[in-house]
Amino acid sequence: MDFKLPDSVIQILSRLSESGFSAYVAGGAVRDILMEKNPHDYDIATSALPQEVKRIFSRTIDTGLKHGTVTVVQNKTGYEVTTFRHDGAYRDGRHPESVKFVASPKIDAERRDFTINAMMYSPVTGVLDYFGGQEDIKKRLIRCVGDPETRFKEDALRMLRAVRFSATLSFKIEDKTWRAIKKCALLIKKVSAERIREEINKILLSDNPDYIRKLHECGLLVYIMPALDKCFGEPQKNKYHIYDVGEHIMQTAKHTPPDLVLRWSALMHDVGKPLCSSTDANGIIHFYGHHRESASIAIDLMHRLRMDNDTIRDVAILVENHDVRVEPSPPAVKRMMARTGETLFEKLMLLQSADNMAKNPIYFPEKKKRIDDAYALYKEILAERQPYLVSHLVVNGKDLLRLGYRPGREIGDVLKRLIDAVIIDPKLNNREFLLREAKEYRRKKK
Repeated sequence: MDFKLPDSVIQILSRLSESGFSAYVAGGAVRDILMEKNPHDYDIATSALPQEVKRIFSRTIDTGLKHGTVTVVQNKTGYEVTTFRHDGAYRDGRHPESVKFVASPKIDAERRDFTINAMMYSPVTGVLDYFGGQEDIKKRLIRCVGDPETRFKEDALRMLRAVRFSATLSFKIEDKTWRAIKKCALLIKKVSAERIREEINKILLSDNPDYIRKLHECGLLVYIMPALDKCFGEPQKNKYHIYDVGEHIMQTAKHTPPDLVLRWSALMHDVGKPLCSSTDANGIIHFYGHHRESASIAIDLMHRLRMDNDTIRDVAILVENHDVRVEPSPPAVKRMMARTGETLFEKLMLLQSADNMAKNPIYFPEKKKRIDDAYALYKEILAERQPYLVSHLVVNGKDLLRLGYRPGREIGDVLKRLIDAVIIDPKLNNREFLLREAKEYRRKKK
């Protein structure tokens, strides 16, 4: 394997080596290069102490001196350089109470989470692989360094990271590691909402967003998203469905493009169904009002995970409208565009298509044609700049005030009536017609 490192990384390794210290690229970058992927970043492990690193390099940032990390700025890019260390006790289930700096790269590798992340490389020594990481890459396996139960009790986030790496790399989780996750699942409650959110996002943006299912299977999901966990095993006894609610959600996520808003919307779109289930006299199961219940659950969950307000709003809108049948007619499409906005309408069509792909395939062609026809009209409406919002009208509230209307709700009601007419016939968006209609409406009200 030819390790082509960036010039900046080679310069840092060389400077440390010339100063009498050992230094290696460590962790994920080594894994990625061995898998012929481009690393997102390069972390460097060294025998040099933080103060020695600061002395060797002219531009440094004190990133985490307590844990031995200094950011070295080389060619306008920052690289984390961390001293080999041995971690003390993890009493909070997330962070070591103390660290001891050591000279041995093997001792440093022993503290790392998975074998595929515990390798190091330097141009001088080649790959240091103390725990079989290269073999696990060949086997496509996620396996803990040392005893997995110990690793997860040290840092509970590692359980979620195991599933994330499984999703992003399409690797299997080794049996002993998997059993340890199931045994230690409760410990995930010690992990902050922000860290959980970031791992979930990475799973959702991977090629395997349906690996969220693994979180249910190993017992993590009940503590992270209990409402979603309840969806697995929830029956959908009607002709349109072939999966239970949980598996239908997984299949929907799998059929959406890798867009965070879309994938969160897919994950949440039916999460309210267990609370809305009812069975009619024929034994058919219905989920009346599940779109509203799902939107409410999604909003609560995303706030708890401290997601940004724009994402929460967009996901809520898509979930609320995912089940609305948008007829392929200009007025119907424009009314939905008014509810969602332009960008979200396109995402709504993608979500509805994915939702229907995750149902009984017998009915998909008909549903797909309706969605495609509605989408084609949407593109036509945009291209022709057809009006569909009150703000698109050539008259406004000030014009109505000049006609004698009083400020307040009445003006909003009239503008809504006017845009309703214009949505049906865009040619009616002219001042003469709209002012005449407003006058006539006011005359009738008197």
